[in-house]
Amino acid sequence: MDAFVQDTKLYARRKRRNAIAMVLSYIAAGSGFVALLWILGTLVSKGIGGLSFETFTAMTPPPGESGGLLNAIYGSAIQTLVAALVGTPIGILAGTFMAEYGRGTKTATIVRFINDVLLSAPSIVIGLFVYELMVRPMGHFSAWAGSVALAILVIPVVVRTTEDMLLLVPNTLREAASSLGASRWRVINKVCYRAALSGLVTGALLAVARISGETAPLLFTSLNNQFWSTDMNQPMANLPVVIFQFAMSPYQDWQKLAWVGALIITTTVLALNILARSLSSPRGQQS
Repeated sequence: MDAFVQDTKLYARRKRRNAIAMVLSYIAAGSGFVALLWILGTLVSKGIGGLSFETFTAMTPPPGESGGLLNAIYGSAIQTLVAALVGTPIGILAGTFMAEYGRGTKTATIVRFINDVLLSAPSIVIGLFVYELMVRPMGHFSAWAGSVALAILVIPVVVRTTEDMLLLVPNTLREAASSLGASRWRVINKVCYRAALSGLVTGALLAVARISGETAPLLFTSLNNQFWSTDMNQPMANLPVVIFQFAMSPYQDWQKLAWVGALIITTTVLALNILARSLSSPRGQQS
């Protein structure tokens, strides 16, 4: 009888703790959701009014004149694209080495540690590094330097997701392909990459989403350009820096464009994250 009473009390105690944990979890999730809605609501209310066709067709204006964000949007798009094209293959190859060739080795452990440090490094540190590496020797800011800084931020994200996705591929698939006479690289290319394709794409999208709103590294590398420029060897406009400069200015027309630019970046990042989540879900992997 005493044992039954003790078990009943223990069950009631565990049930209370579980209820408390559930309530705290709901409060934390609700707080995050409310904060997200608050941010999105503020951006929409302040940015939607200035969103127009001119935003995507006109250059950034001088104070007191109308204009748009065409040069900044182009600069952000081209630098992000170059960074993704440079950083993604490097990240995939490094992740492949750690998951396939160097699994369990000391070299892979060291590379993984360095990658984790790089993953958590402040972006401004990356910007200063590229400034010393490229901007100072070249003697001027450039979009190439900005792309390199963003590519360095892409690499650790892709490395981590690539390694994790390849480790999820069952070894039986590798063994089956090897038993048919396939070489190690062909097994990785034809079997492992295909099995982990949705995860690899998700990692690339998350990396692009991360660098889309980075301001600090671009302040030290590509800086800004009020005019239209396609020369990657010269300073180039980009949305994060334009938003920073316009938001800090005393001109209301610039501040209005800063809200519009923030809305564009946030919408883009949100869309990329939703796409990445959909690809990483079981339903997205099956399709």
